[in-house]
Amino acid sequence: MDFELRLASAEHLPFARALTCQTMLGYYIRHDLPWIDEAFDVAWAGRENWLICQHASVLGFTSLSRDSKALYIRELHVVEASRGQGVGTWTLEQVFSKACAERRPALRLTVFKDNPAQALYQRMGLQIVGQDDCFLRMERKCPR
Repeated sequence: MDFELRLASAEHLPFARALTCQTMLGYYIRHDLPWIDEAFDVAWAGRENWLICQHASVLGFTSLSRDSKALYIRELHVVEASRGQGVGTWTLEQVFSKACAERRPALRLTVFKDNPAQALYQRMGLQIVGQDDCFLRMERKCPR
């Protein structure tokens, strides 16, 4: 696996927005939530965004934010052709290592209840710590 994370820039926003919409629009529709391009763009600008790459190919991206309680995965999306090949697993390992290296107490994320990615998150050690109508809140604590 020759994957690497490369810091994304504003020029990558159209790719990230399109991939997120493609991946998530079905969930938004099922849960009666509006997809708003401008909201994605504002969120992108306020986060640390990383491209998931393999050589010259961009396989997806992840967006991160932080506070004193955790490092948060706000987005993690992989292009369809690269799913099921360990890209998500590798990325979760990298981000968890980053959380622990920064001495954050935990890695956290939110996932739609009907998103099969929650099985991957559980395999990677994230546990369900809360829920609401359509989302699960998950976290993995960093060792102290």
